[in-house]
Amino acid sequence: MKLLRILPLTAAAVLLTGCTFGTSIDNLLAPPKQSIEQEQIYSALTDATGSGIRLKYPRSGKYLSAFIIEDIDGDGNSEAVVFYERNGLGVDERTLRINVLDQDDGKWRSVCDTAAAGSEIEKVMISQLGSNERINLIVGSSLINRSEKNVTIYSYDSETESIVPDFSESYSFIDVTDLDGDGTNDFLVLSGAVNNAKAATAEAYKLDEEGKYHQHLCDLSGSFTEFESLSYGRLADGRTGLYIDAVSGTGSIQTDVICMDARGLRRVFSASEISYSTIRPSGCTSHDIDRDGELEIPVQTIAAGYEDVSESEQIRLTEWMSINSSGSLERKYSSYFSIGEGYVFVFPDKWRDRVTVKRDAINDEIVFCTYSNGETGRELLRIYYAEDPVSREDRISADYMLLHTKGDSAYLASIPQSGDDSDGLSLTAGDVAIGFRYME
Repeated sequence: MKLLRILPLTAAAVLLTGCTFGTSIDNLLAPPKQSIEQEQIYSALTDATGSGIRLKYPRSGKYLSAFIIEDIDGDGNSEAVVFYERNGLGVDERTLRINVLDQDDGKWRSVCDTAAAGSEIEKVMISQLGSNERINLIVGSSLINRSEKNVTIYSYDSETESIVPDFSESYSFIDVTDLDGDGTNDFLVLSGAVNNAKAATAEAYKLDEEGKYHQHLCDLSGSFTEFESLSYGRLADGRTGLYIDAVSGTGSIQTDVICMDARGLRRVFSASEISYSTIRPSGCTSHDIDRDGELEIPVQTIAAGYEDVSESEQIRLTEWMSINSSGSLERKYSSYFSIGEGYVFVFPDKWRDRVTVKRDAINDEIVFCTYSNGETGRELLRIYYAEDPVSREDRISADYMLLHTKGDSAYLASIPQSGDDSDGLSLTAGDVAIGFRYME
C-alpha cells in the first residue's frame, strides 16, 4: 500500500522535470539515503565490480536494506552482505549477485562474489539452525513476476573467503522459528500444490553438528496454491502452532494448523474435514481476537432471519473458533465482522443466539436487533463508519459515541434509549467499547 501512495507523487515529479515514463519502478523510486558506513561499503563494492550496478532491496522481513551488516561467520566481527545486479543488461540477462565484504584495519574490501537464483530478493534471514553453531545466510529470491520463489542457505568461511550454498528449494513461505520449543531454531518451508495435483506441504529442517539437514514433512489439508496469512499462536496444550490461512477455491480461504513435537511436524486438526469447515471469504483471517495468545479462526454463519433469502441479500455473522485439546473446533465468540470496513463487534454472552443484524441503507449503518421466534425485535445498537471529518462530526453531534479513528475516518456507535429491558439484552457504553475491535 505504501507504494501505491508514493507513485502518484513520483509520477507528478517526473512530468514536471520533463522526463518520460520509459523507465522502471526501481528508477522512479529513489533509494534510501546511505549512511557513512554504507557509503564506504558501496565504494569498496564498486572498486571490485565497477560502477555499473544496481542495488537490490529485500521486499519483506527484518532486513530491508541492500546492505546487511552482521556477523555471518561467528568471529565476533561484522561482515557486509550486499545484493546487486549489473546495469545495461536485458531482463533475461540480469543476474542477481551477492557480494560479501570484510574489514581489514577498519577498511572494507570485497572478499567474495557469487550469483544468486532469481532476479528479486524476497526475504533475508540470518540465524543458527538446530544444534549446529554455524551462522546461516538464508536468502529467498524470486523471478521478476514473483511467480516462482527459491530459497538458498549459504555459509560464509572467512578463512577461505568464500560463500557456499548447501541448501536450495522452491517455496511459497519461509521462516526461522523454534516451533517445537526445544531452544533451537527450525527452518520452516511451506510449498503450494502444483496445478492442484497434490496437497500443499510443510517442512521443518534441523541442522545437526555435522552439518546435515534433518527434514520433518507433513501434507496440509488441501491443494493450496497460495497463502494469504500465516500467524503463530499458542495451542490448548501450550505448544506453538502455525495458523495457515490458505487460498482455497475461487477467492476463498481456509485454515490449517501445524505444530511440531517429538513425533515431528504434524497437523493439529483431528481430521481434514475440520479444515474444510473453515472455508470463508478472503480477508477473513485468523486473529487473536481477545489477545490471550491463542488465535481464533473465523467461521461464517447466516444471521438469523436470512436463511430463506437470496445469497446476495444475506448477512452473515462470524463465529470465532478455538482449537480444543482433541483437535476440534469450539465456538468461543460470536460477532459481526465487517471485512471491508475492518472492524469486528464481539457479541456479549447474553446476545448469543438471541440477536441478529440488519443494514440501514438510508443511513448507511449496521443495526443490531433482538431476534425471537422468527421475529426481529427492538434495536440494541447502531454502528456507523464515517469516511470523512464532516460525517464524523455529524454523528457526534447526534450523540454517537466515538469508538476508533484512523486518519480522517472514524467508527461511531449509537445505543438507542429504551425503557424496556425485560429481555436483559440492552448494552451500556462500556459494553460497546469492550465489544468493538479494530482489525489492524
